[in-house]
Amino acid sequence: MNTDSQREDALTLEILDAIEHKKDVSQRHLARQLGVALGLANSYLKRCIRKGYVKVAQAPANRYLYYLTPQGFAEKSRLTARYLSYSLSFYRKAGESCLRAFDECEQQGWRRLLLCGVSDLAEIAAVRAMERDIMIVGCFDPACERERYLGRPVWRTYGDADAHDACLLTELSTPIETYRNVQRIAAEGRMLVPDILSIAGRGS
Repeated sequence: MNTDSQREDALTLEILDAIEHKKDVSQRHLARQLGVALGLANSYLKRCIRKGYVKVAQAPANRYLYYLTPQGFAEKSRLTARYLSYSLSFYRKAGESCLRAFDECEQQGWRRLLLCGVSDLAEIAAVRAMERDIMIVGCFDPACERERYLGRPVWRTYGDADAHDACLLTELSTPIETYRNVQRIAAEGRMLVPDILSIAGRGS
């Protein structure tokens, strides 16, 4: 399963889970919870409705109620099992990859890191950073709707980010594009890439 398929499954699972717990969830709330643009949340919600996972009912005051269908519950169970199987392997490999990136930080004397991309990898990096003398100042992610992630600020403009010694690439959906964009604006030689991302010519 490639990265795009994993992201698609993860977003679908989050939408189904959110609807199961809150029938009157709004598309804006879904976007905030998923950390994606409103248009993308709307697109995935429509996809779930089209596939028969979700049923829509109109409520007063131009509101809508969303319900999981029996097919939706079955899909949620299937995706949960797949995600758990994948995530155990991914979390182990990603954690080891982040530690190798932190080795370079320690060699260079870098202590303050800016994560580039709100994702599962960013969460893993933040957790493993606690094992080292590394401080995560926050996340830079132009596409993220959240104001905070993991208790730290999210900046949509790189220049607004708090002072940091280096950047760590944690974007999973478009890592190469994000790497190129950040490399152009970050301090030269201070863009770290965890080797789990397998970007040609770059390592941690």
